[in-house]
Amino acid sequence: MITDAPATPFDRLDRMMAMASALSPAHRVSGRVVRISTTFLVVSGLSKFVSIGDAVSIAGLGGSVLAEVATIEADSINVTPFVADHRIELGARVTTLSGPMTLSPDESWLGRTLNALGQPIDDGGPLISGVHAFSIQGSPPSPLRRNRLGMPLTTGVKAIDLFTPICAGQRLGIFAGSGVGKSTLLAMLSRAPSSDVTVLALVGERSREVRDFLDDTLAASRSRVVSVVATSDESPMMRRLAPSTAMCIAEYYRDRGKNVLLIIDSLTRYAHAMRELALAADEPPVARGYPPSVFSNLPRLLERAGPGEEGAGTITAILSVLVDGDDHNDPIADAARGILDGHIVLDRAIASQGRLPAVDPLASLSRLAPKIRTKNQAQFVTQLIEVISRFEDTRDLRAISGYRPGTDATLDRAMEIVPRVYEAIKQNLDEEPVEDVFAYLSQTLPGGQKQPR
Repeated sequence: MITDAPATPFDRLDRMMAMASALSPAHRVSGRVVRISTTFLVVSGLSKFVSIGDAVSIAGLGGSVLAEVATIEADSINVTPFVADHRIELGARVTTLSGPMTLSPDESWLGRTLNALGQPIDDGGPLISGVHAFSIQGSPPSPLRRNRLGMPLTTGVKAIDLFTPICAGQRLGIFAGSGVGKSTLLAMLSRAPSSDVTVLALVGERSREVRDFLDDTLAASRSRVVSVVATSDESPMMRRLAPSTAMCIAEYYRDRGKNVLLIIDSLTRYAHAMRELALAADEPPVARGYPPSVFSNLPRLLERAGPGEEGAGTITAILSVLVDGDDHNDPIADAARGILDGHIVLDRAIASQGRLPAVDPLASLSRLAPKIRTKNQAQFVTQLIEVISRFEDTRDLRAISGYRPGTDATLDRAMEIVPRVYEAIKQNLDEEPVEDVFAYLSQTLPGGQKQPR
């Protein structure tokens, strides 16, 4: 079990080997590496003693190497190491570690930065292990014992609180192509004042941006953030594990009654890592190269977020989804929309106009908005969406001077109101969060309209 975090992975795995040696003889069975490929190792002698997903330790030339059981055959198993530069030879000894990987989170982990294995990669020294160990590949609460969704969660981001309000325990996706502002919007959401703890998972992120994000973007709230990082140069095993590690840590704080904000950037790179591993295991692709296991593992991860059972807190999950080629119907985006409780669409054309965050109010949706807004607020937003739709539908006509003011009263009103709304909901990282977007917007619209309640 992974319950401690020494300075190096090899030290940690050596301790795991020592723990395994204290177990019963049935749990100290070992085998030998009989084949080595670029992605996995074939091990003989362990087929009857392991299950899919179990952790094993391999005696590498530089120390113990952690790996996971991927497939099991009658006379051999395939295991995938978590590190790429494992320096393992044929005949190396492979020892079981008594089941899947676990973590032992502790309250002192706030403010720390970990890798996907739960090891510290900052300068804060070794982690303090908690009393209880939790499986990294945990299970969601029972649907019949789970609490109902909580109170509205104020994010401070005007465009989101107005068009796609979030409820505590909701799961929301941010869908966009590359370079449209997903990471910046996630950084703004990480400062949400309504959450007690923020757990951040950076999956497949560029190494150059990690420190900038942690030291600059999260500087003000770093003390209540636990960060899990698996950069783009790390193995697909680490990139696949990072969201599960972050979810396990979020579940720990949720079970202690905290309202947790879980941010994963990005779900697509998590799916890419799963695809790479599944294809290496000869799983057939079914949709644009994605094997079936990718689509079965997505709900297993995402269903763990949400409200906990009686007496527990909530996990509000916000996940970025990178749409390939700006195609919002690609397999991962389509599968995620079917699981999540809402989606925020960032549009490249809006970003090119300088309106950031580039939220498309006509394409974005929060399925829980009717439970969050009051009757007057819902009516206000509905009317606002109508005039925005009319404004956008006639953009080309107005661009060629094909419309004469005074012909359509509704369009005249849209031409007056919508540009002011667009200007009002602009926001960047340097601006303070807005606590009440309706009160703020009521001062912006023409005529000083009364704030909806």
